[in-house]
Amino acid sequence: MIYAGLLLGAVITLLPFGLGLLTSFTSAQQFVTESPLSLPRPPTLANYLGLADAGFGRAIAVTALMTAVILLGQLVFSVLAAYAFARLEFPGRDVLFWVYLATLMVPATVTVVPLYLIMAEAGLRNTFWALVLPFVFGSPYAIFLLREYFRGIPGDLINAARLDGANTLDIITHVVVPASRPILVTLAMITVVSQWNNFLWPLVISSGDTWRVLTVATAGLQTQYNAQWTLVMAATTVAIVPLIVVFATLSRHIVRSIVVTGIK
Repeated sequence: MIYAGLLLGAVITLLPFGLGLLTSFTSAQQFVTESPLSLPRPPTLANYLGLADAGFGRAIAVTALMTAVILLGQLVFSVLAAYAFARLEFPGRDVLFWVYLATLMVPATVTVVPLYLIMAEAGLRNTFWALVLPFVFGSPYAIFLLREYFRGIPGDLINAARLDGANTLDIITHVVVPASRPILVTLAMITVVSQWNNFLWPLVISSGDTWRVLTVATAGLQTQYNAQWTLVMAATTVAIVPLIVVFATLSRHIVRSIVVTGIK
């Protein structure tokens, strides 16, 4: 009964994705004249070729570059901040941490207008840096996640490194980071998914085709091409495939981080 329930849940979850995949290989004429559940007859790549004609390749490149830069910044700055909050002693450390963590309770939409005004005053509106600067210097969730993990690393390991003459940066690079690989992979996966799917901020801060990201380009297809859902489903499929590849590559490390956390 348990497996039957899990199988039913899996079918319900995956069915929309399967239907979207079928629709992406269906001609527009068949889509409007037959049932959406009908198999493509014959399967066609016209929708994917239409994405190429619409300049979708540039949107993919911009999204990939934006995600890569934010991912690098998130990992570097979150690791440094989390280590400081977990292992370094300085006045007001805990108060500062909890005040910073409290910003998680503020909805992201509340900060859109102030961020927009800051970027506009700095002359960065509709630039690549406007896309990445609000997210590249770490986030409360990432720092909280890493801090809790760093606190579980044995103190004797860090003290032994100090006795060997390692400074703080050496300890982070050669002791903390290697010991935290599973949780760092998990954070990388969360960051990639959230930034790859980011829609509101890129929509607000950019205009035109130069710095248009994948989500904004997909939303634009519904008006630019008169809501041709076969084209939209092709764009959605293209957007999902990289995330599936990333998850399939990193899933072993993600499961390991869950297991290790449970043991601790």
